[in-house]
Amino acid sequence: MRRRVIVEAIGHAARSAVAHPLRASLGALAIAVAVATLVLVVTGLDAFAGYARRTTARAFGTDAFVVTRVATGGVSRKELAEQLEQNGVITRSDVRFLDRHAGRDVVYAPVAQRRADVAFGGLTFDNANVNGTSAALFEIREISVAGGRFISRDDESRAAQVVVLGADIADALFPSRDPLGQVVRIAGRGFRVIGLQERQGTAGGTSLDRYVWIPLQAFERAFGAAADLQVFGRAPVQGGDRLPANAQDDGRRTLAGEDRARTTMRARRQLPPGKRDTFDIITPDAARGFVQRVAERTSAAAAPISAMALLAAIVVVTNTTLVSVTERTREIGVRRALGARRRDITLEVIAESCLVAVAGGSGGLAASAGVLWGAGAALGLDLPLRASTATWSLGAAAISGLIAGLYPARRANRLDVITAIRQE
Repeated sequence: MRRRVIVEAIGHAARSAVAHPLRASLGALAIAVAVATLVLVVTGLDAFAGYARRTTARAFGTDAFVVTRVATGGVSRKELAEQLEQNGVITRSDVRFLDRHAGRDVVYAPVAQRRADVAFGGLTFDNANVNGTSAALFEIREISVAGGRFISRDDESRAAQVVVLGADIADALFPSRDPLGQVVRIAGRGFRVIGLQERQGTAGGTSLDRYVWIPLQAFERAFGAAADLQVFGRAPVQGGDRLPANAQDDGRRTLAGEDRARTTMRARRQLPPGKRDTFDIITPDAARGFVQRVAERTSAAAAPISAMALLAAIVVVTNTTLVSVTERTREIGVRRALGARRRDITLEVIAESCLVAVAGGSGGLAASAGVLWGAGAALGLDLPLRASTATWSLGAAAISGLIAGLYPARRANRLDVITAIRQE
């Protein structure tokens, strides 16, 4: 019996909406705009957070840490000047000491950086970021190679003049040929191209596709000993996998590696207990924390925007449903006189507002899916519409329709039957 009443109420609501398409369309459009706003904001935030995590991982490493002279982020100029005065540079002897006492807790990879031109034939790529490093960096950082290979331990031992090119450099120097096996010139020396890095994008406003990677020994031959090094470290790799064997234990491994590195560096510099470190360690928490803070601040602004869009939609649907009740005053009075119960009228009014809202929500969902597909294709980003986002967006539309129908339903129930029948 109850099911039949609900079906009849939905049927009456659908006929009323179809009979007045302009009125129903206005309410549906308001809901569609609100739902599209919700979907685009949520999906955009998810995409931003994912992109930031990926670029941070490429630039820094998912669970890596860096031993460096100073960590420049989050300090004032005065504090930075004091740290530069007190902290000593990281040298090759420091790296050898770290390696010697790494035990089974850490894998280290030193990195020296220098800006230099990279040339091939008559073409030159200006101001590339030349990095001298070791093969271990491939185990520590997420350096994806699209073609060829990364630096090997044999390349290190021979100080081989080989190079892995970033995507921007490869595109600029080899627009119409395969770069692998070609010889480019860096600091007047020839380096054979053995690998091509996948396109990385940017991190912190800096392009990651202007990088070249060469063995550290070859770097020192070309530019001399680096004045300062950064040393990337990570929990040890097991079983040939680039990730730790037990991902659940990943956090403890990272902390153990950081502790070992700190203890080793303090011993290297003979720092007594209580004396501050004369070096810095940049942890993955710092990079992830930055991404989290940006995402939280963006979400704080997105929530009220979405709420205001839904509130505006509820007001529009409420008004259109009130108009529907007003236009059907005589009909409602006649039906009440013939025995229709207040509950039946309430169900019909709420069903009409819910139908309009769900139809508008479906249209907004379809429109936002099209916008996301077009934006993803144009920008080269992954902007998927998650099933969970679509589900709760439609749920929000239905709830908005329910809320919007409550006041008009109350007005309909309070109509005096005799006065309603006399209404023309």
